[in-house]
Amino acid sequence: MKDYLSKVKDELKRVDHLLYVSLKYTRTVDVIRSVVERLINAFDFGIDGLLTKVKKRRKTLEIPTQPRKKCELAKELYEDDEKVLKFIDFYLELRNIIQAKYTKREEYRRHVTMIVALEPERVVEVDIDKLHDYENRAKEFLEHLEKIK
Repeated sequence: MKDYLSKVKDELKRVDHLLYVSLKYTRTVDVIRSVVERLINAFDFGIDGLLTKVKKRRKTLEIPTQPRKKCELAKELYEDDEKVLKFIDFYLELRNIIQAKYTKREEYRRHVTMIVALEPERVVEVDIDKLHDYENRAKEFLEHLEKIK
């Protein structure tokens, strides 16, 4: 679990750099997408860590390779931990955001925004402020993983 935690921390360092350096100077949707991808990677490592921890105890658990199946298994195994369930839902939301088609607004300006249509009636606008919120959630996830460890 420790090596997974260090991988999560490394990804969050990269997110910090993208947010506070790259995005500050470039203000492009490509950097926003990179931040979301790094957050997804951090959650991937965290969920892998949770599953390998359980696998070491049970020894018969088969960990799937598909991310959504991993999430289903983690939800089953950690159904008592509401925080883990919320973080998994957030992770799935990030995956939906990165896979959906997007449009750009105000690129190269302070309010650069990636607009994503997830469902016909649901549109998500990812801007710098929302990215900071996403980063904070990822840090909360890391703190929670350290408690579970």
